[in-house]
Amino acid sequence: MRTRLTVSAAAGALALLLSVPASASAAAQAGPGAPGIGDPYYPTAGNGGYDVSHYDIRLKYQPATDDLEGTTTILATAGQDLTRFNLDFVLKVNEVLVNGRPAGFAATGEHELEITPARVIPKGSPITVVVRYADRPGTVLRGGVSGWLRTPDGGIAANEPEGAAWWYPSNDHPTDKATFDVSVLVPDGTQVISNGTSTQSSRAGWTRYNYRQTKPQATYLATVAIGKFDIRTDTTPGGLPVITAYSRDLGDNAGAAQASVERTGELVDWLSGRFGPYPFGTVGGYVPNVPTGYALETQGQIFYSPAQFARGANTSVVVHELAHQWYGDSVSVRRWSDIWLNEGFARYSQWLWSEHENEGTAQELADYVYNLYPADNVFWTIKPGDPGPDQQFAGAVYDRGAVAVQALRNAVGDEKFFRILKGWPTERRYGNATVQDFQAYAERISGKPLAELFNTWLFTPSKPAAGSAGVAAPGTAKPSLTPRAAADAQPEPKSWKKIQETNTVHEHKG
Repeated sequence: MRTRLTVSAAAGALALLLSVPASASAAAQAGPGAPGIGDPYYPTAGNGGYDVSHYDIRLKYQPATDDLEGTTTILATAGQDLTRFNLDFVLKVNEVLVNGRPAGFAATGEHELEITPARVIPKGSPITVVVRYADRPGTVLRGGVSGWLRTPDGGIAANEPEGAAWWYPSNDHPTDKATFDVSVLVPDGTQVISNGTSTQSSRAGWTRYNYRQTKPQATYLATVAIGKFDIRTDTTPGGLPVITAYSRDLGDNAGAAQASVERTGELVDWLSGRFGPYPFGTVGGYVPNVPTGYALETQGQIFYSPAQFARGANTSVVVHELAHQWYGDSVSVRRWSDIWLNEGFARYSQWLWSEHENEGTAQELADYVYNLYPADNVFWTIKPGDPGPDQQFAGAVYDRGAVAVQALRNAVGDEKFFRILKGWPTERRYGNATVQDFQAYAERISGKPLAELFNTWLFTPSKPAAGSAGVAAPGTAKPSLTPRAAADAQPEPKSWKKIQETNTVHEHKG
């Protein structure tokens, strides 16, 4: 009998251990998600412990006072048992709900919203986060800078690599893409631009603009522009919706801006012939009245500063930003050090457009860049394949990066090169990748070892030897000349000045 009691007691204890402590055991093993996603360039960017699938952003904005009220609902999945997790956000928060229950929250660090749910969130379970907030985003500074651009008639969010935190809470890193719904209520007479397809509705004195992006989108590629715009809609010959918008107060830049951006439909069709099918459901661009000089490849709805058109129409910058829809938006960086995959190819698309327009071949442009900078110029010390956070948008990432693309073209031949150029964004559509991933893909398609070429052009902080992969063949390079003397000694491609006018795209680090 004593044995039976002992066995029964043991059985009862075992049952208790197996049944009751399941959640307690999970709670004991649970922990907070990391406050950063682990990117070496931006250690606090993004967050760990969960994966976002959708953002629903509902805003009310008063342009006259910069008052923004918002409710953002985030759908995510826990990647671990979570006792706490972070969002990237800098505005004042009024309330947070997690799975329908009030949650604790606190602002920590430079841009962290630390959330403590009422219950432990088990690994693999869905998470619904609701954040209610109100602030004046143009007055919120980080490092002396605001990620919200105030305009005479409203405000704009368009910043890379970090800008989302000034208008919606997020997991702000390109590796956590999601779909988006953006709905903004503004006073009548004010318009709203955002990503994707749109609808609108009205109520007394106010108009609500609704936008939907159904393809995966990185957080920095989400944009919102609020102001007084002339909005135009059309379609490409293939039926793709084209949405363009211009501030009603662009002054002397208005005609040149429209003459450039209104060619979007034509140019996206031309690029589709080189990069494959366009990856998104709409395409377009907007030009607000802002004093900044940069452009940014916001997904499907590109931001252009009017300064891009201060010297007249420039289709080259439109080509650059449209090329990013494949190289950077659809296929995004896995780490910010992989920025060459965005900027080297976007710059090279301008060289291909130059070829198309008979204003200088890509080879001529590559040779010109090579000869322009002597061996002791700092230009050659920047490694496009890993430039460092302070040089992430340096001119060398663009121009030396494009020379590297031409070197690849010469090494594998045109037939294999254009297969790579089109196949890469098709095979990797809506994903993330590293420079090493691209090298492996190029080797697979070309059948050639390319490690030496990639190391020479992307990872060596010195000027490659003349003739490397057919760039600046021996006898044409003038490494001892100053940039001006080198430029004078070699005919300047006709497209060069227009390409150089786009160089303020280097300044779009937010």
